[in-house]
Amino acid sequence: MTEQIRTGRRPGRPGTRETILSVARARFASTGFDKTSVRAVAAEAGVDSALVHHYFGTKRELFVACIALPTDPAVVLRPVLAANTEDLGEALITAVLAVWESEAGDAVVAAFRAMIAGGDTSLLGTFLMHIVLKDIAERVDHPAGSGQLRVNLVASQMSGVLLTRHILKLEPLASTPAEKIVASVAPTLQRYLTGELP
Repeated sequence: MTEQIRTGRRPGRPGTRETILSVARARFASTGFDKTSVRAVAAEAGVDSALVHHYFGTKRELFVACIALPTDPAVVLRPVLAANTEDLGEALITAVLAVWESEAGDAVVAAFRAMIAGGDTSLLGTFLMHIVLKDIAERVDHPAGSGQLRVNLVASQMSGVLLTRHILKLEPLASTPAEKIVASVAPTLQRYLTGELP
């Protein structure tokens, strides 16, 4: 009986996926999203970069895996990116609130709590600026160079709502229906995104 020749990619060593995640998390935290390459992560983890892509796909997907969110940001943001520019504020707060109020909401809040408690605030900033708001910043960069400030202002508002509603649980905001929060917050977000800046 002849031995069958196995085809396909050779599997990584046991624990390889976790090693890659650990290295990537540390690199993203210390050098940021732009300066972290899949090749550098692979080299430090002692694997081929193709194996990193095999496990995680793109660098963006590797980052999302590092912060262990229970929901895919690309799916959440799909309606936001499809919205007209003049409706971005409402689309963004609606999409984000839908996640926070969903069955995955507790796990999302827990992930953010863990990042803050663990001192991984750079990971949180990277998530907001490179995963959630990057494409939006490019759309609202009018006048040129203002896009980053605009989405920074949006991030400050969104994180404030998350903190007061889901972590501090301040009343009456904590129990206010989501649609009322959308109606209250969306105009402010829209002004940050497309209104006049000082």
